[in-house]
Amino acid sequence: MAKVIEEEKKDSSNRFQRFIFIIVIPLLFAITFALVIMTFAGINIFEKAQSISSDIPFLSKVIPSNETEDRKQLQERIISLNASIEDQEAKTAQLQSEIEKRDSENEQLQATIQQQKAELEELRQIGEDNKRAFKEVVSTFEAMSAKSAAPVLMNMDDEEAMKILSNIKPDTLADILEKMPPEDAARYTGLLSTEE
Repeated sequence: MAKVIEEEKKDSSNRFQRFIFIIVIPLLFAITFALVIMTFAGINIFEKAQSISSDIPFLSKVIPSNETEDRKQLQERIISLNASIEDQEAKTAQLQSEIEKRDSENEQLQATIQQQKAELEELRQIGEDNKRAFKEVVSTFEAMSAKSAAPVLMNMDDEEAMKILSNIKPDTLADILEKMPPEDAARYTGLLSTEE
């Protein structure tokens, strides 16, 4: 009986050895040989296996796929880029509104400048008209006789009288002061000397 058990053990180990030598080793050799040939041919068998496994429902869970991770990363990148674009658009809109605001302020300032220029021109024109009118008044006093001009000047405000007297020719001024009472002539002469 011991012989029978020994022979059964030999048979079972012989069968196992035959299976390894006949099937497993040649199969491993063929797979290795196929991988080497495909690598030289430029075919990446592992990428192909992942792409095929992602198409088969139960294998996609077993074999991790880089494509799903890549897709997730790509989607995250797209989301962050969209957020960045929206942020840039918001900044652009804000800058555009600031530019429009400054343009509006600039237009208002230009309008104010034009208005002030017009007012300045009007005031200059009024000043020139006043100068002409004043020169006419001075020439009127120069044309008047000293006897007529002296009482008129004495009845005027001192400031206005001094303006006229300071612009009258010296000969005419002497004649007018001559026709004034001495105390008024002295006062106007004193005012004229302090003005110069």
